[in-house]
Amino acid sequence: MTVALANPPSAEWVDVGAAADIFPRSARVVRTVSGDVAVFRTATDAYYAIDNRCPHRGGPLSEGIVHGDAVTCPLHNWVISLATGRTLGADEGCVATIPVKVEAGRLFLALAVLPIEPA
Repeated sequence: MTVALANPPSAEWVDVGAAADIFPRSARVVRTVSGDVAVFRTATDAYYAIDNRCPHRGGPLSEGIVHGDAVTCPLHNWVISLATGRTLGADEGCVATIPVKVEAGRLFLALAVLPIEPA
C-alpha cells in the first residue's frame, strides 16, 4: 500500500506501529510518498503527528527536543506546537498536522491511501 501525507475526506486510518515503540519525549519517522511524518510522544503520553520539516530551513523535527506539547527544531531552535503545527514566539510559519490515535496499543495516522497504478 502506498500512502500520501494528507487528510482529505477520503483519509483512512493507517496502522504505523506500536505506541510503546516511541519513548516519552521522543519521536519516530513514518515515511510516506508525500514526505516524512514525525510522530511524537510527550512526557504525559500524548501522541502527535506533524510534517517532519521545520518551516524555517527544513530541519528534521523528529530530531528536536520535545518539551510540553512542543518541539524545538535541532537546526535553528524554532519552536513548533505539536497540537497546531504553528511556530511559537516571534517566528512565523507552520507545518501540517496529521490526526493520530492509539487503539489497543497501536498508533494510527489519518492518511490518504492512494491506489497503486498498474505498470
